[in-house]
Amino acid sequence: MTNEAAIQKALQYLSSFHRPSQEAMERLQEYCTTGFITKNKNLQPVGHTCRTLYVNIEGLLRIYYLKDGKDITESFEPALSVVARVESLFSGRASRKGIQALEDTVYVAISTPPLFKLFDKHPSLERLFRKVFEAGYVRTVNRLESLQFHSAEEKYRQLLEEQPDILQRAPLKHVASYLGITQVSLSRIRALR
Repeated sequence: MTNEAAIQKALQYLSSFHRPSQEAMERLQEYCTTGFITKNKNLQPVGHTCRTLYVNIEGLLRIYYLKDGKDITESFEPALSVVARVESLFSGRASRKGIQALEDTVYVAISTPPLFKLFDKHPSLERLFRKVFEAGYVRTVNRLESLQFHSAEEKYRQLLEEQPDILQRAPLKHVASYLGITQVSLSRIRALR
């Protein structure tokens, strides 16, 4: 995929949240760059201050954190998803979470300092990204509620419904940590299906 094709795919995906003016999209495109990261490399390490939004074009990313020496997966981010450490992006503080490629991944990066300045001149861009962040917030709340209220089996079933290919694409240790269970428990649940 060419750089131009990747950027156009990212812009088309972002436009699915809200359609800004043509001029606003042209200005946004000026701040888009493409990148490639190989499997198992960090796009953003733990402790990095996030100043970039990523649109995953091809591949699989995960957001993770370390707790008591354990690597825990917070989310899987497949192609056509917006990925950022939003708490770091808005606070300006280093994130306690990282972004890692689980597959070779093509992405489009948007630097946020100039993007946020564009909001004053192009309110339709601000609305677009407000809708992107709203969708991300709803996903986060749904994820928290799943962890709070669902059994391991229910969380596994939900993963199968929402992202069935993750079990083939992500290492089982990451799937287990995402579900909040051990690999042994994951194997037991998978054997029951």
